Amino acid sequence: MILGVGSFAHSLGGALADAGADVSTYLTRNYGHFSPTLVGKTYSRDTFPSPVPLLREQKTDVVIPQSIDWATQPWAEDLVKSGVGIFSPIGEAMRIERERDFARELCAKFKIPFPKSFVASNRIEAEKILEKNPQPFVIKNPLCSPTSPVHTVMCETVADTRAWLRNVNYAEGVFLQEYLGRAEAGHIALVSGGEIYSLVTNQEYKYAFNGNLGIVAGAPLGGLVERDENDKYGLARELLHPLLPWLRKVNYHGPIQVTAIKCDASVGRASPRAGYETSNPRGGSRGRSPHQKWHVIEYNIRIGVTSGPMILRMLKNPAEIILATARNEKLKLEFNEKFNFGCSLTLAGYGYPFTQVRGPQLPLEVDGKFDCDVWWNEVARGADGNLIATGQRIADVIALAPKLAAALTKAYANIRKIRVVGSYFRTDVGQSLWPPGET
Repeated sequence: MILGVGSFAHSLGGALADAGADVSTYLTRNYGHFSPTLVGKTYSRDTFPSPVPLLREQKTDVVIPQSIDWATQPWAEDLVKSGVGIFSPIGEAMRIERERDFARELCAKFKIPFPKSFVASNRIEAEKILEKNPQPFVIKNPLCSPTSPVHTVMCETVADTRAWLRNVNYAEGVFLQEYLGRAEAGHIALVSGGEIYSLVTNQEYKYAFNGNLGIVAGAPLGGLVERDENDKYGLARELLHPLLPWLRKVNYHGPIQVTAIKCDASVGRASPRAGYETSNPRGGSRGRSPHQKWHVIEYNIRIGVTSGPMILRMLKNPAEIILATARNEKLKLEFNEKFNFGCSLTLAGYGYPFTQVRGPQLPLEVDGKFDCDVWWNEVARGADGNLIATGQRIADVIALAPKLAAALTKAYANIRKIRVVGSYFRTDVGQSLWPPGET
């Protein structure tokens, strides 16, 4: 059973159903209900206040949460006690994503580079920190959640930072993380049976518009994955494997993703006080210095809305791997040899990424047949039986291929078959931020 909605539930459910699993979805939000019905039964949280009785009734083996917020629901304890496998770490292990400053502390303990960071409870404290540390900061919420009062604000100058500190919501305070540039990449692995199993190195295109312009959107506008069980770029070796003692201590089992920035080794340096000086406040890529290292900017404990569907397609036995991980067993990963790269493109709807701008429900037209995965998000079927776009993220189009260029070509050919007035997609995915460590 998937706990989620929209393209996340549609894509994971579709991939797992194709692999022979019996899939259902517990709808956790008030949108994106149509597409999960295409791959299995769905259950509304309004009709079923808790999924736990459904799990018992269906003899469900494993649940896959879309968001870490499942752990804050009134039924969370019952879910954990039910004995059903959960494709997510639980308890203490969740803190690595949930609490920004806890991740910083872990990195300090295990000598993993992490940007200079501070927590402030209000604007006065935040402005004092900026005054003492006149450099750009990325502004985040101290607690990670899809409903956080502050969503990531990338500030590339001190003036940007100062201006945003006057306008963010301090309901839960703010987490200020030194801006280190744009040479970002990620790595996704599974932790099970006390071991780390690398899956892919990935890139998310988080900015709203071509050229990595605009604001950081609520979810990426595109993504790339490269099969990477041997950790080609060193992200797992440098940023995940040092955490193995802690992962074993908290009985961590589930997916883990590290997102990192590559910059000079002298810039990022974790310390118990989270403090150090830098001679280049803009950070980022400064030529191909041999002294550049990966610096953690965050950890996530989910397989990912963008990368997850591609990972499941890459694996020969995705259902068995998810179940074994939920049971904390040793894994035997097998990949489809023809799928080395994947490209994900998002068709964004009217007004995105400015979510306060809402358009009408609009007709959705498809010109020709798709020859790759298309997962519907905020889409429904109208009274006339035709599809309509009901929100600002319409679809995710995903293609996999032996070579990156072929995956990109196929994804773009298919997304161009979809038309909704006012919609758009980034046309430059793969032209920057790749290979990992490039800007």
